Order: sequence, then C-alpha cells, then structure tokens
Amino acid sequence: MSVITEKGRTWYLDQMEVGMAAEYTDTITEALIQSFADASGDDNPLHLDEGYAKTTMFKGRIAHGMLSGSFLSTIFGTIFPGPGGIYLSQNLKFTAPVRIGDVVTARAEVDEVLAEKGRVHFTCTCKVAGKDVIVGDAWIMPPRRKK
Repeated sequence: MSVITEKGRTWYLDQMEVGMAAEYTDTITEALIQSFADASGDDNPLHLDEGYAKTTMFKGRIAHGMLSGSFLSTIFGTIFPGPGGIYLSQNLKFTAPVRIGDVVTARAEVDEVLAEKGRVHFTCTCKVAGKDVIVGDAWIMPPRRKK
C-alpha cells in the first residue's frame, strides 16, 4: 500500500483497512517553536533560552515534545482520515529530543478497524533521520458516509 500524504481528502470508515498509513513531514524552526510556545503557553526556557538549555542534560534547546506530536494531529485532521475525523485519544512516549533544523516525519498506520463501533486504531511514530523520537497510538472516529 502506498503512504497517503495528500491533504484535504476525506477518507470514510468503510474505506479504511489495516496497513493503510499516512505521513506528514515538517522542519522544526525557531519560528515554529516560538509559535507553539505562544499558542500553548509553554514558555519553558528549555525550549526558548539557549543559555539555560545548555545547562541541562540536553546541552541545548529542544523543541516541545508536543510540537512534534502535533504533526500526528495534522495527519488525522487534514490527511487521513482528514476533514470530518474525530480525534478520540492519543498515547505518546517521547524517546529522543528534537532540535531546531530537524526534519520530523510523523506516521500513522491503521492496525485495527472496529467498523461496528465506528473507530480505527493507529500505531503512531515521529522520526528524525530514521530514528524514533515519539512512539504511541491513537483512536480516531472517521466520518461515515451519509445514507
């Protein structure tokens, strides 16, 4: 199966199968980190102050974990299932730091379809240079076709 990357299409529950996957890739920039801090209210100096961040175990600034995690929301809301899908739950484990300049690829792959309940389970990852930086799973309620 090919990986879905196109935004704007709606995938309906009856079209979803185990093994289908979608990806979204973006580069972490200073502006993106600042925008995320502004939107979320998370102004932890670990993300915004290089002098402070150098004193930590990371030896420099890192992006908010949820910034990379939000790329999964991009998938579910705009790519697969796309418009009309409802995000029910998300579990994430942050396994490595993400830094300015890193290219993050988020991937969500269907591993279970519960058609009778109208729910789909996804295995989720975010990777930088092929290395997992986030692993987890999500439940999504894709839209159903109108009868």
